[in-house]
Amino acid sequence: MSTTDLSAWLGKSQTVVDRMDPGHAARIAVTLGRPIPELGAVLPALWHWAFFLETVPIAQTGADGHPARGSFLPPADNRNRMWAGGRVNFDGGLVVGTEAHKTSTVLAIKEKAGRTGSLLFVTVKHDIVQNGKLVVSEEQDIVYREPSPPKLQGTEPAPVSQWKQPVDPSAVLLFRYSAVTFNSHRIHYDYPYVTEKEGYPGLVIHGPLIATLMCQAFVQAHPSATLKHLSYRGLRPLISPTAFEVAGSVTAPGEAKLWAEQEGTLAHQAELRFEA
Repeated sequence: MSTTDLSAWLGKSQTVVDRMDPGHAARIAVTLGRPIPELGAVLPALWHWAFFLETVPIAQTGADGHPARGSFLPPADNRNRMWAGGRVNFDGGLVVGTEAHKTSTVLAIKEKAGRTGSLLFVTVKHDIVQNGKLVVSEEQDIVYREPSPPKLQGTEPAPVSQWKQPVDPSAVLLFRYSAVTFNSHRIHYDYPYVTEKEGYPGLVIHGPLIATLMCQAFVQAHPSATLKHLSYRGLRPLISPTAFEVAGSVTAPGEAKLWAEQEGTLAHQAELRFEA
């Protein structure tokens, strides 16, 4: 299907309301191994991905477990979906227990030729407003690729880090993160599906989870820093249960490189701007 055929989806928009439930914030915290935020506290960076959840009935999901394509997001039949990356602006953070509104808009649809076949990139813009203020603004890049063997081996060496944390991506962690984000994409929990239908050797670790852990490691190394902007992208999938590390280094005042590495090579990377 060509990009021209998908032009009707450009500009499509939807708004979801969430009161940032403290009970749900507690479930996210125990999933990520972090302190439970109190009512009125500011959510840690990227926890908003576990709110504003679409309550799609099972009858309206596709074969991959995601909401059936062709409603808000354009159809991409016979293609496998991946979270490619994105850019996030932070301005003050979301307060637990206070209602907020997220408006999502299909910003761009582009067809590109990749090494393993055609790739359809869909960019969605999200604006989150709380108490009349825009507190999170982001663009997410979703890619739909033609079925082909996934690239699993890293080629770019990981740089020397100033901080590093090990991650044990157990099936329980993946299940819990799927649960708190209401993400029913079967590549994260359905072993027969992910190995037989999409060609991965095991359960795929969520891209948003990896990005969240990269930011979490930075904040633990720099507890007084305020995050302002994050640009992140996946270079290759990471597969459970093989361990990996989230790491990073400050490269200039107010700037840092973050990454996830496995066996000495990069898997995901990000650039972060912050205020000390």
